[in-house]
Amino acid sequence: MTIRHLKIFILVATCGKMRQAAEALYISQPAVSQAIKELEAYYNVKLFERLTQKLYLTEEGTKLLHHARYVVDSFDNLDLMMKKQGISPKLRIGGSVSVGTFLLNDVIDQMERAVKDLEFKVVVHNTSTIETLIENGQLDVAIVEGTIVCDELIELPIYKDELVIIVGKGHPLYHKERVTLEELKDTVWIGREEGSMNRNQYEQLLADKNYIIKHKWICTNTETIKQTVSRGRGLAILSKMLIQKEISEGILRILTLDDLHVTRDIKLIYHKDKFISPLLQTFIEICQHLYKSI
Repeated sequence: MTIRHLKIFILVATCGKMRQAAEALYISQPAVSQAIKELEAYYNVKLFERLTQKLYLTEEGTKLLHHARYVVDSFDNLDLMMKKQGISPKLRIGGSVSVGTFLLNDVIDQMERAVKDLEFKVVVHNTSTIETLIENGQLDVAIVEGTIVCDELIELPIYKDELVIIVGKGHPLYHKERVTLEELKDTVWIGREEGSMNRNQYEQLLADKNYIIKHKWICTNTETIKQTVSRGRGLAILSKMLIQKEISEGILRILTLDDLHVTRDIKLIYHKDKFISPLLQTFIEICQHLYKSI
């Protein structure tokens, strides 16, 4: 059993098809099939089940995938460290939509000042998607908000955020400071897609009070939500830190809902088996220092 076997196995598990894995690795499909057979023979287990022309991991395959990603990741980091002369340091960074549009640029600015010739890849998506990418080893580290489901991830809280209801000029509630659930009965809501922590956390608290939000506008980014709300088309729930400019200019206002104060931790996450390279350690330290000053 070699690192090559594990890399082939990981790609087959990700693709679900040996042909796609072979194409990605620029090797023949029989070579991929042989590597999987050798791995199964080595451990004396069946790693895949074939259903409807697609491969699915068995229970043993799922266990191996978790450890294989850790082994391959550690090997790649070791290999990079030993050959690092003349090679730019690389980091794969994730951010949830709120964090990605507000905080990540500052972190990367500081990283570029601290690390010469830094190369990075940034993926901005909702928290649940970023969590999956970290869990699967497709990202090194991420900054997200909300609840993390996977118990394989390390969470380091770095900032306390607040979710608020916002209203724009032209809306009947614009000149109010406090509202009741009764006043929100026929409200048009503008919100993010399912999986967004902005939706999940606030909506659950309102549901506990027997108020169900029904979104009539679904937006995939924060700027679209702010633009739509600013035209008085409805209310939305957003991070307080993302609307400071619009609040100061009077474009948006915050509505306080009686007996409801929603805060959440913004946190740095990475896999518990992740090799903490000097580059990743620098990223962690910059985040912890930078966000304390906000």
